[in-house]
Amino acid sequence: MNNIAKLVSLVTLGLVIGPCLLYFTGTIGLDTVKVAALVGTVGWFIATPMWMSRKLPVDASEVEI
Repeated sequence: MNNIAKLVSLVTLGLVIGPCLLYFTGTIGLDTVKVAALVGTVGWFIATPMWMSRKLPVDASEVEI
């Protein structure tokens, strides 16, 4: 699951960067860039926390009952 989330994160990051570069070269229009960047941003914010979050260990000496 971790590798799938990393792959989705990388692809969605490409959806943000790629269309911007294509617009810079004049290949695609601004509306296409806006839609692709929005989809890429939403996908990135969903996929990235799945593999970047980590569970912190709880030390028995720090827990007070």
